Formats: sequence, C-alpha cells, structure tokens
Amino acid sequence: MQNILAIWQREMKAYFSSPIAYVVLTVFLFLSGVFFFQILTAVIQSTAMQGQYGNPQPVDVPGIVSRSYFGTTSVILLFMIPMLTMGLFAEEKRRGTIELLLTTPVSNLQAMMGKYLASLSFLVLMFVASGLMISALFIYGDPEWKPILGGFLGLLLYGAALLSVGLFISTLTENQIVSVVITFGVILVLWLVDAFSSGAVGLTREVLSYLSVIGHLDDFIKGVIDTSHIIFYLTFAFVGLFLTYRSLESMRWKS
Repeated sequence: MQNILAIWQREMKAYFSSPIAYVVLTVFLFLSGVFFFQILTAVIQSTAMQGQYGNPQPVDVPGIVSRSYFGTTSVILLFMIPMLTMGLFAEEKRRGTIELLLTTPVSNLQAMMGKYLASLSFLVLMFVASGLMISALFIYGDPEWKPILGGFLGLLLYGAALLSVGLFISTLTENQIVSVVITFGVILVLWLVDAFSSGAVGLTREVLSYLSVIGHLDDFIKGVIDTSHIIFYLTFAFVGLFLTYRSLESMRWKS
C-alpha cells in the first residue's frame, strides 16, 4: 500500500508540474460552463414560452438541466480522458525510466494501481470543480439531490472504465500523441456501439447494446441506480486494468 501511495503522489505532482492539469481543468470547466448556461437558458425560455401561450405546465427545471448537463459532460469526457492517461506509461517509456520503474521493488500491480488511482483522483477533482455549476441549481431552486448524486456516481464509474482503457493504451506506445489519438478512437467506438446496435437484430443487437458504455449511463442520469450498470462499469475497468497488467508483465520480461 505504501508503494501505491508513493506512485500516486508522484503522478499527482507530475500532473500539476506540467501544463496538463491546468489545461484539462480549464478546458473542462469552460466547456461545462458554456453548455450548462446554454441548457439552462434554453429550458427557461421554453418554460416562459409555454406560459405566454396560456399553457403553463409544471416543469422540473433543475431536473431537466441536470440531466442534460450530465449527458453533455459524458461527451466532453471523451476528449478529456485521453489527456489524463496519455503520459502515464508512454512518458516513462520515452524517457527510458520505465526500465527503472519495472526493476525496482515496486510490483507491476502497485505501479499500475498508483497511476490509475492518480488519474481517477484527478477525474474526481474535475467533478468537484464542476459541482460549482450544479450548486447554482440549489441556490436558485430546490432540486432533488438524489438524482444529481446518481448522475455524478454514473459519470465517475463511466470515467473509471474509460481511464482503464487509456491506461492500457499508454503502455503500448512511447508517443503521447499516439496514445491520445488511439485512446480517443477506441473509446469513441465503445461510445458509438449503441448506435451500431440499432441496425442489428436478435442476440447481436442485445450484445452490442450491453457493450455500449454510454447506454449504461442513461439510468444514472435519470436518477436510477441499477446494480447491473455498476457491475458493468466495474467489470469493464477490471478488464482494462488486467490488460494493462499483462502489458507491464510483458515489458518486465523484455527488460
């Protein structure tokens, strides 16, 4: 556990000693803020128009805004997550320090988990910072907190699964740009699997729908916490970490 903590601290310092942390946080908060403002404005205008036409209907403005915001955030994360994982192992390989890391008393599992938990911690930091926008709903309204908490939980599990993919791909190359491009391509395909399933039939359609990383997020965004979705994301993350571990084992034997 001490070795994992040491790797975690090392990676967190590496994030903030380079422009990566500040660029990712700035871009993420900027995009989140812009979309949050646009969603809120659109919902308020739609509610006002209904009132003008004499058809006032009770509208859950905070609920609509939060659900739309979480859906938009899931798209933004497609671009942000590859940037969080691109240098975790690729930079070690470029600098030639991967051999040193793999020949120290630190095990492959400890090195992998330390780096993975660092990227996951940064993702949590991003969500905490974005919570400032969600807090506006509580200041000016009275939203249900459980669906919002469920939405953040879903995004965290969704992000944890995608981070494991990026971590694995980072072990395959020493070029961070290549790592970013491949990671983005892979998670984009996983994100679009649900769209591919619409043209399939029978068992193939069911399998493709189940493998969609975004399909399992919908219920969380609606405030429904289903254990089957939690198991899917945890299993997905486990598979990604297992592939990462096997890749590190291969590098250790080669070194």
